[in-house]
Amino acid sequence: MKTDSQLQLDVMAELNWEPAVSAAQITVEVANGVVTLAGYVNNYSEKLYAERAARRVGGVKALIDEMRVKPTDFVLTSDADIAKSVRCILSGPLSLSNNTIQINVEGGLVTLCGDVRWQYQRHEIADQLRHIKGVTGIDNKIAVKPSLTSTIVKSDIEAALKRSAIAEANSIEVRVEGGDVTLCGSVQGWSEREIAKHLVWRSSGVHSVTDKMRQIH
Repeated sequence: MKTDSQLQLDVMAELNWEPAVSAAQITVEVANGVVTLAGYVNNYSEKLYAERAARRVGGVKALIDEMRVKPTDFVLTSDADIAKSVRCILSGPLSLSNNTIQINVEGGLVTLCGDVRWQYQRHEIADQLRHIKGVTGIDNKIAVKPSLTSTIVKSDIEAALKRSAIAEANSIEVRVEGGDVTLCGSVQGWSEREIAKHLVWRSSGVHSVTDKMRQIH
């Protein structure tokens, strides 16, 4: 098992390795396997890349994000302009009605509310919006509300987990209650945990996933 000092060095190395991140502006602290990222990034997209880079490192038990977005002068954008860009994306590439998703922008922070039928739509919205100039953060409060005729098949989820690249797939227990899915058991690390949750969300009828899995490394 890595010491906190070794984990800190590994996270810093991974941040330097990630070309989309200006690692010199980010500080890394580690306590009992919990990594805290602080400092500044130039935009919200870079912030997400830094988070993902840290999570890729083996031995990271949890991540605390205290980074702040400090846009350069030439990308400063008004809240009204950001909101206009958000509406264009929702009604354009994503083909979602502005009546379905409510938008609020304050100080560059975009808050989204409303409903979608699939989790991938919820993620796609946030992924598209993070590239808008001037966005300092996204508070994604969009809920997943699938069709009432959708049903979750526990065996289908278990089969999907076994087909995946998760080494400990047989150690994951799937519990289903209505549209709520709970995952228990053990996984090798953060990446396997994310893969497992992603696979569950692809099942029709899921509107919440509770992660009770533990990492064994």
